[in-house]
Amino acid sequence: MSEKHNTLESLSEEYRNTIPGDLRQTKSFDWYLEELYEEPRIARSAHQRVADMFDFYGTDYDEEAGVVEYALAAEDPLNDGENTFYGRVIHEAMHEFVNKVKSGARGLGPERRILLLLGPVGSGKSDFDSQIRTYFEDYTSRDEGRMYTFRWRNLCDVIPDQDPADDTVRSPMNQDPIVLVPQEQRDSVIEDINERLDAPYTIRNEQALDPASEFYMDRLLAHYDDDLQSVLENHVEVIRLVADENMRQAIETFEPKDKKNQDETELTGDVNYSKIAIYGESDPRAFDYSGAFCNANRGIFSGEELLKLQREFLYDFLHATQEQTIKPKNNPRIDIDQLIVGRTNMPEYRDKKGDEKMEAFNDRTKRINFPYVLSYDNEAQIYRKMLRNADLPDIQVEPHTLEMAGLFGVLTRIEEPDTSSIDLVQKAKAYNGEIDETEDVDVKKLREEAEEKTDIGEGMDGVSPRFIGDEIAEAIMDSMHRGRSFLSPLTTFNHLEGNLENHGSISADLFETYYRYLELVREEYKERAIEDVRHALAYDVDEIQRQGEKYMDHVMAYIDDDTVEDELTGREQEPDEQFLRSVEEKLNLPEDRKDDFRQEVANWVSRRAREGSSFDPQDNDRLRRALERKLWEDKKHNINFSALVSSGDMDDEERNEWIDALIEQGYSEEGAREVLEFAGAEVAKSEMED
Repeated sequence: MSEKHNTLESLSEEYRNTIPGDLRQTKSFDWYLEELYEEPRIARSAHQRVADMFDFYGTDYDEEAGVVEYALAAEDPLNDGENTFYGRVIHEAMHEFVNKVKSGARGLGPERRILLLLGPVGSGKSDFDSQIRTYFEDYTSRDEGRMYTFRWRNLCDVIPDQDPADDTVRSPMNQDPIVLVPQEQRDSVIEDINERLDAPYTIRNEQALDPASEFYMDRLLAHYDDDLQSVLENHVEVIRLVADENMRQAIETFEPKDKKNQDETELTGDVNYSKIAIYGESDPRAFDYSGAFCNANRGIFSGEELLKLQREFLYDFLHATQEQTIKPKNNPRIDIDQLIVGRTNMPEYRDKKGDEKMEAFNDRTKRINFPYVLSYDNEAQIYRKMLRNADLPDIQVEPHTLEMAGLFGVLTRIEEPDTSSIDLVQKAKAYNGEIDETEDVDVKKLREEAEEKTDIGEGMDGVSPRFIGDEIAEAIMDSMHRGRSFLSPLTTFNHLEGNLENHGSISADLFETYYRYLELVREEYKERAIEDVRHALAYDVDEIQRQGEKYMDHVMAYIDDDTVEDELTGREQEPDEQFLRSVEEKLNLPEDRKDDFRQEVANWVSRRAREGSSFDPQDNDRLRRALERKLWEDKKHNINFSALVSSGDMDDEERNEWIDALIEQGYSEEGAREVLEFAGAEVAKSEMED
């Protein structure tokens, strides 16, 4: 039986179901007015519509961090998570961006500013900007995000010199149909619909018609003796407006060109030379509204590498932001309504920041720092996304590979801590949310110290995820060529080290520092690999459960100043302090911090009991690690360490058990053999020395 395949008919039907039902329908102005009273949101400004868009796809408020995560970035529902963003600092940046958009929606000022995403190369600012445009297209195609514009029709019936090709003319600036109503009457309509509006903002619209539409309105009103109703009924039809970047409709992207070829008409439009012979150069009908600001009206203007533009070229942004107008050649000022987003990298920003001649531009800019990720688990998720979206060869990525690559990236981005009680790796662990040796570290204070030491912010310099991602890709292909079916941290480290000096964006004076960071990462990986091998050699779930229960019995007795029953004699005895410390010392907990830890785990057990969950030390990361390490201490004397470093028969039953235990931890068979030889030798060496 042949597999079902798409037919032209099925594809066509599927396409029809994806487009708005009223996309090609025309409506009367009277219909629009009624619709406006029914649903005032259709007359929203660009900032208001974009603000609602972020909320529409879902939000999740992180109360502890005080940050809203927006689903369009955190989950990417339109693409099944293909373009998700990771990292606390990234979502903080997005939260700040949306707050500025929402402030603009309320008319608090940011609607008259450029929202400038500032960050190092590869920090994700371009992807975020692109994501906004993608979702704006989708949102405006839905009923919740719909907007309308209008077109003039039957113009030749009234205007004698109108070109027959221009008998029907679309609003050149895609303006809202409400702009067709004179301001005094418009204010009355807007006042009425605001009373019906359920939103945290009010509808405003004081725009004038664009020059061409103003020309048509003037001629038509003269023909109908200022009867506005006749003009709107006979010569205006309302149409649906859906943002479309490819069609340059309510979304426009602008990129800097060669400095010698920059022309302001790229932003504001130019004369339509094919119409000059018909209308004359000064006639508003002879103007081509094809500038980037014109195309972006009612939506989003996105300026890439904005600060690479010449200073004079940036002057057009001054009126576009503060006055929300543009001044095309041989035309009056034209009102615009759009969210203006810019992106720039660090060198251009630092150059323009100190330029006194850029003071007016800088004053109209709201900067949003878009730094690198500072949590190596989040950084690893970026690499996983990269691999997930690619045609990954039949190869297994071993445990710790991506996390350790991410740790190297984070070390290059964070500031050295001032305190002598914590080193750089421990600071990275603190930023990663780990609470081992770093539990007494005030992460907030670390961040504040770093902000004081940097000129802009922490995470605005360092190694790009692109560089590390490229080396991971290279390491994968290298492993394939060598017949290896797995990618290990050791192979990845070799590629990072070997290509560090070949990366153009890393300055030579940083090589020595970055090589030192790689050594720190190797040491961290060695500890993790040893931990995995110890786990494989001595792990016993039942024994950990038993020891955990014993530990908690003695802890609760200690806190309650009570006794505990002896396991052997059944007699009541004081809590076994020696046993308690034998567990706690595995976490390097000093004597003066034992009470805090005991109270912490006691509270955790009590909380789980209230929730109806039974005690399981596997669910408490710190307690689990302490018990595992104690179990290792108890069992290591019975382990044949010579088998770890022996190059003898790999089919040895005991050795295969260890490999199977590593496979259970996520290793491939080949990867298990490598880590056993690497970390096992280190374990054997240290234990034999002991």
